[in-house]
Amino acid sequence: MMKVIFDIETSGTPFHELDELQQKYLLKFAETEEQIENEKLKVNLYPFTAQVVSIGMMNVDTRRGRVLLQGEGLEPWSSDDGMVDFLPSDERTLLERFWQDIARYDQLVSFNGRAFDGPFLHIRSAMLGVHPSRALVTNRYNPALHCDLLEQLTFYGVARKFSLDFVCMAFGFDSPKRHGVDGHDINGLFRDGRLREIAEYNVRDLEATRELFLRWQEFLRLQ
Repeated sequence: MMKVIFDIETSGTPFHELDELQQKYLLKFAETEEQIENEKLKVNLYPFTAQVVSIGMMNVDTRRGRVLLQGEGLEPWSSDDGMVDFLPSDERTLLERFWQDIARYDQLVSFNGRAFDGPFLHIRSAMLGVHPSRALVTNRYNPALHCDLLEQLTFYGVARKFSLDFVCMAFGFDSPKRHGVDGHDINGLFRDGRLREIAEYNVRDLEATRELFLRWQEFLRLQ
């Protein structure tokens, strides 16, 4: 059975560039200055106020992968070990390539992919007129279709959620955030054109998710 890990990075529209009605809607439950600033930072979490800047995919068994990223005018390149290819394009093209690639795998693997990455990709694709090749948000209780490791580690919501970074450190794996970049940095990196740093961070997320999946598969899989 062919298994693929997928993970996305997103970048939000600067809050002041949103329509006035959109701003009002996003802030309608924010009362204090702190709450207002926190809501402004969340725009990269919503497909209606953000875009996909990279999608990483990695074959669980072979470790071969690719990162589809925004970066028109950039030439494709490969990682130093030749295991990961980086393919720049515009957002619509990277979504088209993603759906073509993901169709051939039997099992999807993610960390919070059912709640975030999957819905985000489906909605952005619809907004840009790109047809999906499969459902990313499948039966919650059938990890053979989509193994969302956040769901598995919380036993479908009965235990507390922890971030991928926190879980990796607890298991003794290399954390993606130990290399100087985390998800909060993506907006700034994207605005500054530091696309390679985003792509490399995306790969570290894939590697960490793979390590966690292998541990889950051996010791925690219940069905």
